[in-house]
Amino acid sequence: MKGIQIISTGRALPKQVVTNDDLGRIVDTNDEWITTRTGIKTRYKCEDETCISLAVSAAKAAIDKAHIDKSEIGAVIVATTSSEYAFPSVACMVQKELGLDEEITAFDISSACTGFLHALAVGRALLGTMNKRYVLLVGSERMSSLLDYTDRSTCVLFGDGAGAAIIGASDNIYYQKSWARGNDEVLSCPGAGQGPSFLSMKGNDVFRFAVTVLKQAVDEALKEAGMTMDDIDYCVCHQANIRIIQHVQKQFVGNEHKFFANIDRYGNTSAASIPIAIDELMEAGKLKSGMKVICVGFGAGLTWSSVLFEL
Repeated sequence: MKGIQIISTGRALPKQVVTNDDLGRIVDTNDEWITTRTGIKTRYKCEDETCISLAVSAAKAAIDKAHIDKSEIGAVIVATTSSEYAFPSVACMVQKELGLDEEITAFDISSACTGFLHALAVGRALLGTMNKRYVLLVGSERMSSLLDYTDRSTCVLFGDGAGAAIIGASDNIYYQKSWARGNDEVLSCPGAGQGPSFLSMKGNDVFRFAVTVLKQAVDEALKEAGMTMDDIDYCVCHQANIRIIQHVQKQFVGNEHKFFANIDRYGNTSAASIPIAIDELMEAGKLKSGMKVICVGFGAGLTWSSVLFEL
């Protein structure tokens, strides 16, 4: 199969910013404790916004920047685990709110923090089957709706937000590897009808899992492409914990500067973290045609995936 071209990106964030000091007023924690253990200083939290409204706003931003005929969008794929509805899908509501054609494939993907990379794989595959030119991908999360704000080990970690990308087919380099290891103990959240749907996590287990599979995923993508980290311009990891990213950085001596991090401002936005990061890099003019990027994610499932692509 061919690779992809990222036509445009966009992001959306709630108005409310929550600092570590704000959290210290509602749970037994403080700025030093959170910062030293996670690298997080602030995160965004929905008030009037929803998972759907964030997805719509991020998608609209991407469409506005793309300067394309939106009737050429043949699919909408939204990665999320925190929609207001079990159904309809967030993707269908994006189609409605943005006035996209009804002749369209629209659905959600639920694979937590790895979700956007799974959406990327599916979107790339769909490009080869459609008579339309583009796929709209969104990662959107209202993680605050899944948090128990009496549990300081989890409520300090997550934030709300959405990121979007419009992709088209190209001859650019593209390699992707994905894995799954079924586990409902380390990181999980009950579904609809199962009582309070609060996220639960065994932090130490998640950390050990993450530092192992992130390095593996990067190595496997490089091996598949016949490259080394010297050939890569940026590595965008899922933003879960700065210590996880730093642990992986140290294993690529001389290339540590290629690992992007923005967790200090957003916290862990799950499926939204990678597209938000890509949009930030795009907006800053740091991603240019011909560059090679690795995106790597991990999350509940357990799942993990890496993508090496050329812009």
